[in-house]
Amino acid sequence: MLKSVPRVNMDTWLVVSLFVFVQLFFSLAYEGTPWCAPIKVKHGDVSCRSPGGQYYKNVMGSRCKIRCKRGYEMQQGHPEVVCMASKHWSGNYACREIRCPKLQMPANGGYKCSDGSYFNSRCEFFCSLGYTLKGSKTVTCQYHKTWTSGESACIDVDAPVIKCPNLKDKTAEPGKLTARVTWDTPEGKDTADGILTDVILKGKPPGHFPEGLHKMSYTVYDRAGNKGSCRFSVRVRVRRCSPITPPENGYMKCDSDGDNYGATCDFKCTGGYELQGSAARVCQYGLTWSGTETNCAAMNINVGVRTASGLLDQFYEKRRLLIISAPTAANHYYRFQMTNLQHAQCGLDLRHVTVIELVGIYPAQIGRISHRLIPPGLALQLRLLLQISHNNFNMVMIDKQGMDRERYTYPITSAQIFTTIDTWQGRMDEMVLQQEAGHTCQ
Repeated sequence: MLKSVPRVNMDTWLVVSLFVFVQLFFSLAYEGTPWCAPIKVKHGDVSCRSPGGQYYKNVMGSRCKIRCKRGYEMQQGHPEVVCMASKHWSGNYACREIRCPKLQMPANGGYKCSDGSYFNSRCEFFCSLGYTLKGSKTVTCQYHKTWTSGESACIDVDAPVIKCPNLKDKTAEPGKLTARVTWDTPEGKDTADGILTDVILKGKPPGHFPEGLHKMSYTVYDRAGNKGSCRFSVRVRVRRCSPITPPENGYMKCDSDGDNYGATCDFKCTGGYELQGSAARVCQYGLTWSGTETNCAAMNINVGVRTASGLLDQFYEKRRLLIISAPTAANHYYRFQMTNLQHAQCGLDLRHVTVIELVGIYPAQIGRISHRLIPPGLALQLRLLLQISHNNFNMVMIDKQGMDRERYTYPITSAQIFTTIDTWQGRMDEMVLQQEAGHTCQ
C-alpha cells in the first residue's frame, strides 16, 4: 500500500510548476519580440516599466524614466523614453553637469574658479592695484544655473596722490616790496591706471609775491573723478627799519614803502626853517637808518646887517614878506590891519609869510620882525628900497623870489591876503605837501 504525499509539499510543487509555466509562456510569447539596448546612464538613475514585468525592461513597449543625479541635468530630449519596434529607444538620453553662464571678466580685475562655471563651482573676484571690488567677493554656481550673486566690478575709489613744494620763504631785495618765487608744478600719481587730468592751482602762480603769507593748493583728478589735493605756502619778508617821522615844521618824502630795506627818505623844512642833520636817510640792511636825526630849526634872522637888500636876501626862497608901514602906531588903518592879522597867524605861517612892521618917521621910526627890532637906519633903507612913503599907510606883499607882487594903501582882510598868495607860483606844490603831511589850520 502506497503512502500519501504531504499537503504542504503538494502546494509547493503546484506554485513552482505555475511559475515555470508562466515563464515558459512569456518566453514563448515574446520569442521574436524586438529588444532595445539596455539603458545605462552615467550620473543618473533609470526606472523602467514593461508589460512583461521587471525582467523585461528593454523589450518593445517598455517605458524608462531617467533621473539625473544632483548637479546634473538632461542633456537633451525627454526624461522618459520608450523601446520601439525598431529596437531603438524613442529618444537620446544623457546627464550632463549643470553649468552656469560664464562670468564676465571685470575690467581692471579678474576671477578664479574652483571648477569653471559648473555646478557648485566657487569663483573669487580680485582687482588690480588701485581698484576696489564692488559687489560680492565670491559667487557659487547654483542648481538652477544661476550664480549666488550678481557680477562684481572693480572701481577706482582711491584718490590720486600729489605732493606740493615745501614752504617758500623769501626776503625782498633792497628797495623792493616783492620777491620772485618760482617752483615746479607737482605731478600727481594715480594708484589705478595712472591717467590724470590737469593739475589745478588755487592761488597765485609763480612770480612776484608781495609781503606776507600766501596760501596755495594744488588739486588733481583721475578719470574716475577722484581728487587729491595738497597745500603749501609762500612767505615773503620785507626787512624794515623802525618808523621814522617828518621833523616838526618840515616834510618827509620817501620812496618804496618808506621804512623797508633800501628805502630813502628826503627831508625839507617849511619856509622860515632851516634843515639840521641829514637831508636824506636810508634804511640799511642792519635795520638802522643812515645819517643823523633831522630837525627843522627856526630861521635865525640877522637884523644887524648893514643894508636893506642884505636883510631881504635872508628870506629869499624861504619866506614871503608882508611889509606894513604907517606914520604912527595910532594910525587907524595900521591898527585895524594888525588886529586882523593877529587872528590869522596860523594861516600866515601855513603860507610862509613873515610880517615886517615899519612905524614912525625918521629918525623916530622903528622896525620890527616879530619880537626883533630893526634899527632906524635899516628901517629907513627898507622904505627907500621899496619906495614906501612914510607919511601914509602902505602894505607891500613880496614873494619868495623877492618880487614885489601887490601893494595896498588901505587895510585888507586876512582872507583876501590868503586868496592872493594861494595864486602865486609854487604855492600849489606847497599845498600838496602840506596836505600829505597833515599841515592845516583847524
